[in-house]
Amino acid sequence: MNRHDDGSAGDANYGRIGQGYTAYRKPDPAIASFIEKAFGDVDTVLNVGAGAGSYEPLHRHVTAVEPSASMREQRAAHLSRAIDARAEALPFESDFFDASMATFSVHQWSDLEGGLAEMRRVTKGPVLILTCDPAMLRDTWLFEYAPEMIDVEVRRYPSVDRISSALGSNVSVLPVPIPLNCTDGFSEAYYGRPECLLDPGARRANSAWSFVDAAAEARFAHKLDADLKAGVWDQKHGALRNLPFFEGSLRLVVGRVQDDR
Repeated sequence: MNRHDDGSAGDANYGRIGQGYTAYRKPDPAIASFIEKAFGDVDTVLNVGAGAGSYEPLHRHVTAVEPSASMREQRAAHLSRAIDARAEALPFESDFFDASMATFSVHQWSDLEGGLAEMRRVTKGPVLILTCDPAMLRDTWLFEYAPEMIDVEVRRYPSVDRISSALGSNVSVLPVPIPLNCTDGFSEAYYGRPECLLDPGARRANSAWSFVDAAAEARFAHKLDADLKAGVWDQKHGALRNLPFFEGSLRLVVGRVQDDR
């Protein structure tokens, strides 16, 4: 396990890149509603790799675990304090929670199967994983402009099949539509607002950019800026500016209790 100075567990150092994260990564209401429906009738929820608390259901009893001190400190005052713990070693008894969740987190774990097994162990009901399907990540305009960053994402994100297999036999994989004005600034959230990614802070809020060298990031910003000014981007991709929802790589994987459990 790679533990950084602030306690970050995983490959990204949130002590370095996590500052200002919440200014760009605000939970989107449409995505939050999609997740909320998948919970069903549950009361207690565990949020694993909780970060600053995005998508925690406000009307349920939530326990959050987050190994990064930097991210724990950015949790809003109305949220519970997060416990310093990792997915692979959850400090709870079996069947302790009605449901559990992990959003944009599993690609940072050192032991995916171990972490999902722990979530399944401590959860009586559904386990919800919000993630990106790496097989779909190269199917956007961003790959044309930032192939190095997208290649990083493809390597980091586990396949949906791998997540599903680890959760058991009763699993649903749901495509999650991304709204045009998505307030959660993961890369595909800017599918119709490319100007936003000229902001270094917006890029920094996506951990994949921390694995891209400065020269490649500078080339991205220069090419995108030039193509926007010249109208090249809009000539190729301008229809995206008026697309209300985009179905890209975002997936909600829902693992429910197996009948033989």
